[in-house]
Amino acid sequence: MTRLTLAIADRMADEALREGARQGFAPLCVAVLDAGGHLLVLKRDERASLLRPQIANGKASSVLNMGFGGRELARRAERMPAFFGALSDLAGGNMVPVPGGVLIRDESGELLGSIGITGDTSDNDERCALAAIAAVGLSADTGDS
Repeated sequence: MTRLTLAIADRMADEALREGARQGFAPLCVAVLDAGGHLLVLKRDERASLLRPQIANGKASSVLNMGFGGRELARRAERMPAFFGALSDLAGGNMVPVPGGVLIRDESGELLGSIGITGDTSDNDERCALAAIAAVGLSADTGDS
């Protein structure tokens, strides 16, 4: 596979929302971006709070822009807060360095895009991202080995 399609992104968003509901998580919002950083799908549970679309997009954009998953992004932000403050300014405030932003790769490791999920704890958001990516047979890159 050389690109992430709308149909696959849509399936991933639906699966992430289903996983959140199955686990009893707080209402979620999901953003799926292609490898160029363009939004393919944004789905928000109607009960999710109002800023969730921006946060989901920020998580997805952050990992894609930096080239590593949200866990590594969070570690680096903790070590270099001034640098990440500057990155957030450069990104127009669209930098959310926490788990829940996950890179999407194909079986050969090629980067296809990213997914950002928000609404519950960052760890639970990431669990839903992992379930969504696995459901479509792709590989997740959280920033952990």
